[in-house]
Amino acid sequence: MSINRLTRARVEPDPALLDRLREQANPIAPHIQATLGRHPELLAAQTVLFGAVLRKGRTSRRHRELAILRMGWNCQAEYEFGQHTLMGRAAGVTDEEIYALTRPLDEFEWAADDRCLLRMVDELFADDMVSDPTWAELAAHWSVPEILELLGTALTYRMVSGLLNTLGVQLEDGVPGWPSAPTG
Repeated sequence: MSINRLTRARVEPDPALLDRLREQANPIAPHIQATLGRHPELLAAQTVLFGAVLRKGRTSRRHRELAILRMGWNCQAEYEFGQHTLMGRAAGVTDEEIYALTRPLDEFEWAADDRCLLRMVDELFADDMVSDPTWAELAAHWSVPEILELLGTALTYRMVSGLLNTLGVQLEDGVPGWPSAPTG
């Protein structure tokens, strides 16, 4: 299967909304906000969902960012991966881990809970189903509400990745794309 990604926006961000966002101090993901802002009700609903996933979790922000980054990689959503590289770093994800998220799981020495979480994301991406062995391991690390949150996080960002890829939302200046292999 060949993966094709747009090199320009299919749906341009709303210019007036983009200007208003750029006037804010440190706007978060202005290109996606201004693109989805072409449908204000959808943007409002997405903002509530993103806020719940990103800021109101029972699990660590680091774990949620690992799930988002891995799903962004699996979906080949460079915009998502770039934005969450910045957010992941702020949550304690190292540059070495960010690069490792783009590699097979056995190429990095993940902690047991991280590896289990990333396997869950990979299984959801591959089959929209978490296997019994992975579920049992998840249950050894997290409560049912926490597992539901991690599932919701991964699947929310699968949807987001599909939107970004289809709309051709482009990276803002200063937002990294795909990581390079760590040196030394």
